[in-house]
Amino acid sequence: MSKYGDLIKKARESEPENQKTGLPEPQEDKEQFVNLCIKVPISQRRYWMSKAKEQGITVTSVIIEALIQKFGEP
Repeated sequence: MSKYGDLIKKARESEPENQKTGLPEPQEDKEQFVNLCIKVPISQRRYWMSKAKEQGITVTSVIIEALIQKFGEP
């Protein structure tokens, strides 16, 4: 076996206790989030992402705010 193959095999045999499985903990009080994909020009995306980072907010929060303002809460 290759030199890295042995390392990979050993790593797969046992999972460290402090390693998370990648699955989120079930939360009963919060609704599940899903992706909302839109196509935008890359130059605008770069600009919006940089402005959001400057202000310490996420583009996701801005989009959610705009959708709630336009259409209201469900």
